[in-house]
Amino acid sequence: MLKDSLRLIKILHTLLKARLDKELNKFDKPTFISFLLFISPWRMYSAKASSGERLRIALEDLGPIFIKFGQLLSTRPDVVPVEIAKSLKVLQDDLPHFSDKDAIEIIERELSSDISSVFEGFDPSPLAAASIAQVYSAKLKESQKEVVIKVVRPGIKKIILSDISLMRRIAIFAENRFEDAKRLQLSRLVAEYEAVILSELDMRLEASNIKQTRRNFEGNNLLYVPDVYLDYCSENLLIMEKIEGVSVDRIDTLNDLGVDLKLVAERGVEIFLKQVFIDNFFHADMHPGNIFIDSKNPSDPAYVAVDYAIVGSLSEEEQYQIGRMLVAVIGRDFKEVSNILIESKWVNPETRMNDLENTIRAACEPIFDQPMEKINFGEMLLFIFESARRFDLRMQPSLMLLQKTLVNIEGLGKQLYPALDFWSIANPFLKNWISERYNPKKLAEWAKKNSLVWIEKARKFPEIADTALEQVSKLEEYQNANEERHKQLMSKIYQQSRFNNILLIIFVILILFLIIT
Repeated sequence: MLKDSLRLIKILHTLLKARLDKELNKFDKPTFISFLLFISPWRMYSAKASSGERLRIALEDLGPIFIKFGQLLSTRPDVVPVEIAKSLKVLQDDLPHFSDKDAIEIIERELSSDISSVFEGFDPSPLAAASIAQVYSAKLKESQKEVVIKVVRPGIKKIILSDISLMRRIAIFAENRFEDAKRLQLSRLVAEYEAVILSELDMRLEASNIKQTRRNFEGNNLLYVPDVYLDYCSENLLIMEKIEGVSVDRIDTLNDLGVDLKLVAERGVEIFLKQVFIDNFFHADMHPGNIFIDSKNPSDPAYVAVDYAIVGSLSEEEQYQIGRMLVAVIGRDFKEVSNILIESKWVNPETRMNDLENTIRAACEPIFDQPMEKINFGEMLLFIFESARRFDLRMQPSLMLLQKTLVNIEGLGKQLYPALDFWSIANPFLKNWISERYNPKKLAEWAKKNSLVWIEKARKFPEIADTALEQVSKLEEYQNANEERHKQLMSKIYQQSRFNNILLIIFVILILFLIIT
């Protein structure tokens, strides 16, 4: 408990040292908090850097778990402004590697065998070290295949759970004191982050993601997916094929090898469209460190992707709406974009369409004044989401992962071939996809496929109706009992109010203690 309290004090100190109190001044807050912030000693620190830069520095000071949280925030234009999101995008979670002795102990424990009986030529120098895991190279003794070994950092799960617990407490406190924090649903954001980072800790999930993506691209030369050796994988260990390729951001090397960069850039867009709309299973961390180019045949290059810890998928409704939105944006149909946002309840359903349409048009029209090859479609979506924030934008995490993936793919494509025209590839694909997916014949096939489900629902209808009538008959009884429940609820609210006041006093004492010491 003392350790958690000290960690909480460090978090508060780091955030205030970064002068994030200046951001709090933009929100409504209790008078006593305003007073404490006004007299706090942290006001002596400089606030000349942008708020995004100050937040980035604070998160880097707090360590890898907060760095990854910042990376998540960078994909959430419904939570943070664009300028802050851009600052957070440069957060890196490279860390000093942990000891080779610890790594070997983990590998041998997970395999229940000596490392020399499973691998040959194990290289104790790690290829990479990040916040979650460390990567080594070796050769499988049985098959003589070159592999990479991904080992989860020892003790990292305990650290993650502890820091997330503190994040949750801070989020709850903020939601109870600040209307804006409640509106942004900070507790829900922390819960989303917890789900993402805990899934990254389980190497079995990543192995499953690799297998699924490999099946999706079987017989397809757009993307090569390395094989994974499930017999050797566990929660803390991933063994996969070692790949060869040139990092996608080494443009000079690719040029020297004679690789067709225009084709590479266009294939990146095709991979994105296939993963999102055909497979509905997309690699959601496609930054340069995870993407390589197979240049053995320069005229027919293929992508090679690694690190499948983060993947995304959409509901059928989300797929359809995002497909419609992409087509509408390409056609500069801002009324349709507004209609989709309201219809999907991604903004407040009470929003006036004309107001939203005018806001989105004002954000996007200046972008369309540029030559087509200068327009970044992913960034335009970001501007649309940013402009819709004042209409209570609420996006599902899967859609934010999609937007992040599009920005990465398009950004890589523009680096490879600056004249890449995303629109000319995406527009016909999406129009064809919508017409194919939702034509009458397809809908009839869907209805036939699901007919048994609907028959079963129809069979149960009389039973449901009887239950509904029974519930109606109990309504009067419920209303009579409701008065008693109301009294009990008011008593609980009073007790909770007293508890909250105690928490406030503790928080004030903590701040005063920090000021005095």
